Amino acid sequence: MNEKLQILQLVRLRGRTTAADVADSAGLPPATVDLVVRELCDAGFIQNLRGRLKLTSDGRTELTHLIAAEHEEVDQVQIADAYHEFSSVNTTFKQLVTDWQLMADNKPNDHSDAEYDAAVISRLGDIHTDFRPLLERLAALAPRLQMYPGRFDAALVKIQDGDHTWLARPLIDSYHTAWFELHEDLIGLTGLTRAAEAAAGRAL
Repeated sequence: MNEKLQILQLVRLRGRTTAADVADSAGLPPATVDLVVRELCDAGFIQNLRGRLKLTSDGRTELTHLIAAEHEEVDQVQIADAYHEFSSVNTTFKQLVTDWQLMADNKPNDHSDAEYDAAVISRLGDIHTDFRPLLERLAALAPRLQMYPGRFDAALVKIQDGDHTWLARPLIDSYHTAWFELHEDLIGLTGLTRAAEAAAGRAL
């Protein structure tokens, strides 16, 4: 697994983040992340601004090269087939997030209707179960994706235990955050672009 690529990508996606948050999401030992982050800072690829990590322009260039190299190593027929399957599940998940945020007649969900929220969370559990075999196939194709099953599991447990902020809240490792970041990784692995996927209606 290319830890440098994994860390640079997480820093890019988060905008500004901490080494502790990167370690938690990546499933890497904090000491390993601290060491790699220091190396990336020394190389000019990351800035450490009072404990918050930010990608530099040189870091973006380096990340582009690393993603291109990873793309060449992955079986493109299999990843394209898997991405096609993901796109179908992605449509279902996007609708679930919309239903979580908006009720009938586009009325914002104030989460006062416990029965409504419970039904949406039940649907999320079904998506989680149905998606797992595909997620495991993706992780087998690209080892860097092995961090995602644990992230989805952890978020779902929190949601089902009653902390519903872990479904779609930004700035934490919510289910939606993990889903968005997985989608970004798949776009890179397939050689597509977010702009093209957004135009096709497949981007979150």
